[in-house]
Amino acid sequence: MRTVHEFRSLKATGLFLWMVLLGVPTSFVSAADSKVIEAAKKEGELGWWSTIAQDQSQKIIEEFMKLYPFIKATYWRSGSVGLHNKIMIEARAGLSSWDVVSQTAPEFIAELKQRKLIAAFNSSERRHFSTDLKDKDGYWTGTYALPTGLGFNTQQVKRDEVPKNYQELLNPKWKGKRISVDDESYELLVGLMQAWGRGAAIEYLKKVAAQEPMIGRGNTQRTQLLAAGEFPLAIAYTHTVEWSKSQGNSVDWVNLEPVVIKFDGIMLGAKAAHPNAAKLFIDFILSQAGQELLQSFSRVTLREGVEPNPPRLIKGFKRVVLHPEKAQDAQESLKLYREIFGVP
Repeated sequence: MRTVHEFRSLKATGLFLWMVLLGVPTSFVSAADSKVIEAAKKEGELGWWSTIAQDQSQKIIEEFMKLYPFIKATYWRSGSVGLHNKIMIEARAGLSSWDVVSQTAPEFIAELKQRKLIAAFNSSERRHFSTDLKDKDGYWTGTYALPTGLGFNTQQVKRDEVPKNYQELLNPKWKGKRISVDDESYELLVGLMQAWGRGAAIEYLKKVAAQEPMIGRGNTQRTQLLAAGEFPLAIAYTHTVEWSKSQGNSVDWVNLEPVVIKFDGIMLGAKAAHPNAAKLFIDFILSQAGQELLQSFSRVTLREGVEPNPPRLIKGFKRVVLHPEKAQDAQESLKLYREIFGVP
């Protein structure tokens, strides 16, 4: 007569073989806990709330369901503010219709942790991520980065003339609508305050403001204007400029150290209705296969061994990561930033 342990071993072996037949990479199957897989199978659903572009979110969900066809996964996408507001509205009503959330705003990640709306999950995949890009207690892990650097129009500025550091942006030659600055990009202010201290960061940005920069909205739109020759320089996300460059536009970029890095953090809901399916999804996003999928979207991937294209988007420079633990009040930071640049 077989023991309970033997039956469990046979069941786990059968599940392993079944997933291999479905084409799931054996390394990924081995990493997944068979008990979690069995429990997720019973749950049968997953709800993911994300700030990632709709077409990319859909692709991620589809690839996840190929691995786990017994889970019906869905997503809801919004901007970081809209996403956070919806979570807070549900929380006040005692509801929680999401299992996993991906959020880019560090102050919102901090609030989710403070209000105990997320739970710690130390995925085995987290060991492949740098210490400064994951919470020490397992509450969040960075999936991709949004680094801020300096884009330039290659027809208007020779590479050897491009500012190589923050101070060179203050050269009088760049005064008068020659530098594009975002009207809401307060993370630059927060990052420089973390690196230099509050006083030095504010003083520096006031000097940038004295250069009479061109104030605009949005990294994508400003990068398009950079490519069109509306201005020669733009403080913007480097991956956005890199994507424009890959489309044949006359733009390129350099890093200004320390590079301010915002990241997309993935988290498990504390009141997740499908916690085991959620754990499998987080494992997937952090896995090599999941990171390669993000890499295919031209995201700045963070897993060791899955470098973005080109690798200099995340390697070879000093950086300051916008940590939720050091998050400042978003409204106060935005107000101060806009005051510095004279934005009403």
